[in-house]
Amino acid sequence: MAEPRKKALIAHGTAAQNRKARFDYKINETVEAGIVLVGPEVKSLRAGRAALADAWAGERNGELWLFNTYIPEWQAGSFVSRFEPRRPRKLLVHRKQMRELIGAVTREGITIVPLEILFNDRGIAKVVLGLAEGKSKADKRHAIAERDWQRDKARLMRERG
Repeated sequence: MAEPRKKALIAHGTAAQNRKARFDYKINETVEAGIVLVGPEVKSLRAGRAALADAWAGERNGELWLFNTYIPEWQAGSFVSRFEPRRPRKLLVHRKQMRELIGAVTREGITIVPLEILFNDRGIAKVVLGLAEGKSKADKRHAIAERDWQRDKARLMRERG
């Protein structure tokens, strides 16, 4: 009997992506931030098991935090290394960047949305945050129509040779 394939761990590259954010928001600017994790969380991220669909970043006690990110417990971990999958996680940014981000949220009504979690070349987990403005329903319909047209156009070009 064949042995089941094990999923490869991610050494560097994208661990999780928030595709819904690019549909729901217009991304104005991106910022890369470090993230404070415990050991088993890093293992879960390397296995590509995280979800950013409902995640958001905000200020708490003068620091930047990532809320509602789902990183499941690592199954091989001991009882001591359990953690809450949706716990708030502290983000590491320079003080000046943090003031700019929090200022944009309070002044302009911008939302800070995590776009992806990745591992850099040194193997350190980073979060790419997007300064985003919400799209209207009309903008979302236009994006859907544009995406459908691109798909149809590609199919027609493929059929014609």
